[in-house]
Amino acid sequence: MQRRKLLSAAGTLFAAPALFAAPAVEPEAKAASDAAGRTPQDPDDVLIIGAGGAGLSAAVEAANLGAKVVVVEKMGMPGGNTIRAAGGLNAAGTALQQAKGTKDSVEIAYFDTMKGGHWKNDPELVRTLVAGAGPSVEWLLALGGDLRDVGLLAGASKARAHRPTGGALVGPEVVRTLYTAAKDRKIDMRMNTEATKILTDDGKVTGIQVKSKKDGTYTIHAKAVVDAAGGFGANNDLVSKYVPRLKGFATTNHPGATGDGLVLAEKAGAQLIDMTEIQT
Repeated sequence: MQRRKLLSAAGTLFAAPALFAAPAVEPEAKAASDAAGRTPQDPDDVLIIGAGGAGLSAAVEAANLGAKVVVVEKMGMPGGNTIRAAGGLNAAGTALQQAKGTKDSVEIAYFDTMKGGHWKNDPELVRTLVAGAGPSVEWLLALGGDLRDVGLLAGASKARAHRPTGGALVGPEVVRTLYTAAKDRKIDMRMNTEATKILTDDGKVTGIQVKSKKDGTYTIHAKAVVDAAGGFGANNDLVSKYVPRLKGFATTNHPGATGDGLVLAEKAGAQLIDMTEIQT
């Protein structure tokens, strides 16, 4: 959710929402493209798989930077697992936190996060997380989000959990904010459109194949793809493949969290890590 500089990375698959390039839609995508008011030959700058918190954040920020954006989402509505988030956004050093007189820092947040993860977390990634959390909250507030309730939640030594006024669920508010911002920017968001294959040529990602309930199967060529399709907690076959003792476990994940993007990325040559660290 943090603002990011424009990157040039043609021909590469990225799983972080910060990539800008030049996809182009093939003729068989005519119906979907026409619905967005463009012809199939018009180039887009960013193609994103997934309309959860990560995907919508990438879409909005790309649009802020002047890019044309297409988002494909297999479910009938945006939100992903983000919409089920019930706690708050932990962020150190925000203006709201400071206004309450809370003395906090990125270093304290880093320690709390590492401790909460039993010191198994990747320190570099945790530092990226805690350093970007504050700017992310400020960014969402600037988009019109309500994260003005700052409180103390389990695992934190300081009151840094940012939630809607009155302590309401944070996930629906984040999704509402991002989806509204995406619509205001006229971003082309295609629900009920599943990415079925990441296309490559000589080791380079060239786009994706999608299947739409409305428009059938078509291809979107791209110099770069953002894979923000989310996790796999709702796919027990995949969960138990990595952690056999979880065979038959129920899940708190939304029904679409079946790991499609991870499987597609692996088939395209991506290396998966930490697959046994699963949120059931």
